[in-house]
Amino acid sequence: MTTELGLEQASATDAPFSRVLALTELLSTSQDTGRYLGIIDRVWTIGKKVHGGTMVAATAAAGLKWLRTTDPALAGMAPIAASSDFLGAPDPGEVEYQVHIRKVGRQICLADVNLVQNDRTLVRTALTFGHLDDTAPRYAREYDDMPIAPPADAVGYEPGSAMGKIVHVGEAADLYIDRKWARFLDREQGEPRLRLWIRPRAADAQDPEVAMHFAMMSADMSPPVPANLGLFGWAPTVQMTTYLRRKPAPGWLRVIATTHEIGNRMFDEDHLVLDATGAVVAQSRQLALIPQG
Repeated sequence: MTTELGLEQASATDAPFSRVLALTELLSTSQDTGRYLGIIDRVWTIGKKVHGGTMVAATAAAGLKWLRTTDPALAGMAPIAASSDFLGAPDPGEVEYQVHIRKVGRQICLADVNLVQNDRTLVRTALTFGHLDDTAPRYAREYDDMPIAPPADAVGYEPGSAMGKIVHVGEAADLYIDRKWARFLDREQGEPRLRLWIRPRAADAQDPEVAMHFAMMSADMSPPVPANLGLFGWAPTVQMTTYLRRKPAPGWLRVIATTHEIGNRMFDEDHLVLDATGAVVAQSRQLALIPQG
């Protein structure tokens, strides 16, 4: 496992998300399986455990790396969908990605990827690879009511802040939440919906591939929306499906989190990620358990 010193050094880099995606190939006992070693630093945690969206994005990067190794002609493909089951909660540090290619085609490729730590599979993801949209959409809903950049009253996740004490991603990216929608911040209740702004560090943003996976990660960045109903605590994700639509334009990403129903046992939560041009770059839908306080 990675030493504590190694994790501190990872935090200090000016491209923290690039480190998550920096994978080392391991020897495999099968020609059909790719194996990679990765490091997920402490800054990519919620509380003590690794952030789910970070695991999905890193898993997608491992699958894409092995797909391109299997057939270099597929270099233009991207992980357009990821369906993830969370079997356990990894700790920050070293993780292993085990990739199994299921289908290779000109339009669509499929792979299964397991995230393993201490010889235990903790996340299982079915990945779909294809070609991203790279032209203007034929139809797009407008979200003019959300500013492109966080306003002055937005609440930051910087270290030591109320949100930053729990969500450590603010140490590795610029991250703000909309106070007007996050009524729980003022000990009030409101509609179960939240809005955030997130932006990668400059060195991460310079690499289009890193920025692409960062957008995918951002589709799991909101706190659980039941917080606005006074329901706090860990909300374990049962299953999450993430879509990547296009590579983001430079600048802030806007994240809008909503729900269709909050039950007594479970709730659903949708994330919509827009780039600075207003284009949809990523989406997700997850089913999670109600926080138990």
